Amino acid sequence: QDNTQAVIDESSWQWPEVFNWLQTAGNVERHEMYRTFNCGVGMIIALPAPEVDKALALLNANGENAWKIGIIKASDSEQRVVIE
Repeated sequence: QDNTQAVIDESSWQWPEVFNWLQTAGNVERHEMYRTFNCGVGMIIALPAPEVDKALALLNANGENAWKIGIIKASDSEQRVVIE
């Protein structure tokens, strides 16, 4: 959506070792790793902030390994995704 930006907290999860190996063995820049691979995240669900805790509890109670990886914020930047 216009005027929004996804801000991803890189410290919110740990890469599975295979992605570290791929990056090192292939001499792949970190930006390219995120562009090409999911780096262990899998599926992303975006929902209103007040619903996050409820959704995480429901997903985790049903056997999923779910966690918050970032936020969507208002922004005039052309950069739609920022990984911090």
